[in-house]
Amino acid sequence: MKQSFFTFILTFILFLTSASANYLDKETADRIRKNVDSIIAKDLSTKQLIFAKDEQKTIQPASLTKIMTATLALESGRMNDIVTITKEMVRVEPTKANLRVGEKFYLRDLVKAAMVMSANDAAMAIGVYLGDGNVDSFVHKMNQKALKIGMINTHFTNPCGFDIGDHYSTAVDLLKLSEYAIKNSAFNEMAKLKRHDFRSLNTRRAYAAYTHNRLLANYKYAVGIKTGFTQKAGPCLIARAKKDNKDILVVMLNSEHRWKDIRVIFEDVMPEVTETKTKAEPQIVKPSKHAHTRKKIHKIA
Repeated sequence: MKQSFFTFILTFILFLTSASANYLDKETADRIRKNVDSIIAKDLSTKQLIFAKDEQKTIQPASLTKIMTATLALESGRMNDIVTITKEMVRVEPTKANLRVGEKFYLRDLVKAAMVMSANDAAMAIGVYLGDGNVDSFVHKMNQKALKIGMINTHFTNPCGFDIGDHYSTAVDLLKLSEYAIKNSAFNEMAKLKRHDFRSLNTRRAYAAYTHNRLLANYKYAVGIKTGFTQKAGPCLIARAKKDNKDILVVMLNSEHRWKDIRVIFEDVMPEVTETKTKAEPQIVKPSKHAHTRKKIHKIA
């Protein structure tokens, strides 16, 4: 009963806030919302919602899960610990850094590999190590943390983001997680890395983790934060851009054209944030300063 009342109040607040926002024109918002299952976009500088669509819809969060994994690692105070890779840690697919059993790494390098290239073996290594050998113990900590920061419609089953069991979240919950995570400067440094180079401490084998986040290479003001994809979740993205007095955070779940759509959002909300538009996008209509819009967005590419 209490949760239903909270959900009603939150929905009402989201409606009022987004309905009064002078950000995206209706044509742009309508076009974007057709191509996404769920989205929420917020101007962190004003605390005002830009728009949303089905922001409380339960959906698989894919590797956006790793934001929680990285956050718990950062808050553990054990980033300089040395982790020995075990068979359990590398028995994951698909995206991997290809860590080898017996190799030793600083925990901080594993966290960066999990965030930058979304390495599932690195994320599992974090979970097993910080769970004191039991990944389920770490997952329990993930769920405890989720509730503590107000993620009332989220449940994790693993530290990687696999579609295993009741592993789910919502756009509004992932927004809460992102807002919490970016309060940590160390997290922000990782979230905007294009590449992280590191070595095994005992074998000296070299590794290079490259980001999947195209924004970091193509948008001057992009500052993270995480990509995600599974067959069930579809293409997901949490993106952030900052310029002058604007700080925009967007959560997109199952967005078929996520890279094109996030550009549209940033160009409409912060016209000078993005680079010059390509010839492939001449149809984009610039927003009316007087347009009042409600929520929405779309899918990957």
